[in-house]
Amino acid sequence: MSFNAVPPASLVSSLRTARRIVVLSGAGMSAESGIPTFRDQGSGLWSRFDPQELATPGAFRRDPETVWAWYEWRRRSACHAVPHAGHFALTALAARPEVEALTVVTQNVDDLHERAGTKAVLHLHGSLFAPRCFDCGRAYGGLADSSGQELDSAAIRLTPPRCATCHGLIRPGVVWFGEGLPEAVWLEARRTIERADLVLVVGTSGLVYPAADLPDAARRKGCAVSVINPDASSTSSRGSMDWQIQAGVGLPALVSKLDT
Repeated sequence: MSFNAVPPASLVSSLRTARRIVVLSGAGMSAESGIPTFRDQGSGLWSRFDPQELATPGAFRRDPETVWAWYEWRRRSACHAVPHAGHFALTALAARPEVEALTVVTQNVDDLHERAGTKAVLHLHGSLFAPRCFDCGRAYGGLADSSGQELDSAAIRLTPPRCATCHGLIRPGVVWFGEGLPEAVWLEARRTIERADLVLVVGTSGLVYPAADLPDAARRKGCAVSVINPDASSTSSRGSMDWQIQAGVGLPALVSKLDT
């Protein structure tokens, strides 16, 4: 499928005058770097597992070794992925002198935004790189670095580490089904929306709640919102600033327009 690589004029105009920008990024942004979307995680070694059945507190209680191995496999996959041009375009946009603040509010659990140089990143659904104790909640810093050399890629079961404080099992630092979003992160995301004058919804339908409430809240206060997503059916009503294009192509093209 081919896309129009020329951004909508209304979007370029809004970006030129924007001073406080919020980017809501989703699975499509990371998928362009080769990280499978959550529901596509069951591939290869993990093809016989349902991702939704592994991503619950109950699954971890029943079989922590399998759940930990799956998330370590996902972390290793994220370590090997690299940021694409769209990630770096956001970093370049944040560095422009006219931009007072750019905050990425992401539904992704990888660290691609950070590795591309973005400083202000809020992880709504947690992070593969922020494990914590299942019992006491204390953060755990004992994972290997991004080379991930300690992980046997063929392991279907791995014993989770233990918390040095309470000896509880260490769990992945992500939001599982049945759990709420991290309150402090959610409140900060809402605050950034209240201050924003432009919201870019990138690589996500923007229809899944509670994350979908962020662009809705922006619209309610009169803030400009643009959906940048190659899936034309991902929005219920397309606006003049919405753009059907991949982030890795569209975001660099959009930022380059600021100098023309």
